[in-house]
Amino acid sequence: MELEEKLEIEKRLIGVLKSIYDPEIPVNIYDLGLIYSIEVDDERTVHLTMTLTAPNCPMAEELVEEVLYKVNGTRGVEKVDFNLTFDPPWSRNMLSEEAKLELGFL
Repeated sequence: MELEEKLEIEKRLIGVLKSIYDPEIPVNIYDLGLIYSIEVDDERTVHLTMTLTAPNCPMAEELVEEVLYKVNGTRGVEKVDFNLTFDPPWSRNMLSEEAKLELGFL
């Protein structure tokens, strides 16, 4: 697969991830900094690593299910290799500038 095609899939994935909101915080998971990495390989497998705001997040299962459902349904994606990690732990420093503004941290 060409680099241009990989970049297009990654762009679509970012759009999809920005449509998913943490139920407890009115900001999408991408701008919250919950997505640590997105890589698309030549077989169109998406390698996605994400975290949660806290390991004991009460909505963890639903949030992960929504991410997997939407990423799997993204045009150009054949398979998802998903990794949920808490290393490094999430912190407010991971918020995008947009999220900081939305939450009143700027």
